[in-house]
Amino acid sequence: MEELVDAGMVKAIGISNFNHEQIERILNKPGLKYKPANNQIECHPYLTQEKLIEYCHSKDISVTAYSPLGSVDRPWAKPDEPSVLENPKVKAIAEKHKKTPAQVLLRFPMQRHLAVIPKSITPARIEENFKVFDFELTKEETDTILSLNMNWRACPNQWSVEHKHYPFNIEF
Repeated sequence: MEELVDAGMVKAIGISNFNHEQIERILNKPGLKYKPANNQIECHPYLTQEKLIEYCHSKDISVTAYSPLGSVDRPWAKPDEPSVLENPKVKAIAEKHKKTPAQVLLRFPMQRHLAVIPKSITPARIEENFKVFDFELTKEETDTILSLNMNWRACPNQWSVEHKHYPFNIEF
């Protein structure tokens, strides 16, 4: 990847689903020319990733949140799994701001200095997703959303759980 930066074919190197130990291994690599610019991680109110985000920011690594709505349409979802879009506290905050729960869930990571990449194929929802710049969550609302954390992953990458570098075996 560093050769691609040198050749001008890419501007930066990004990583995905790396925990802090994996990032440390990269940062401590002898001869490292370019540290990762971004770590893309699952992040939503049921998986707030506070320690990992704080760690990444302390190393000047930006963070991109995927599945900010809890990945409700994933094919492996089970009927008894929690839905952050249906959470009463999220709904109450949305009503207060005259927004949808999805808009609150997109605004939440933005106020935490995260890039956010929601998935949608519905034109109306894509348009709705852009209407998150005309309101702000209060500190109390942000704290309420943070309190929903249960370290629950919608995307646990079960296919790689036996791998020696499976990233989710440690706290962050």
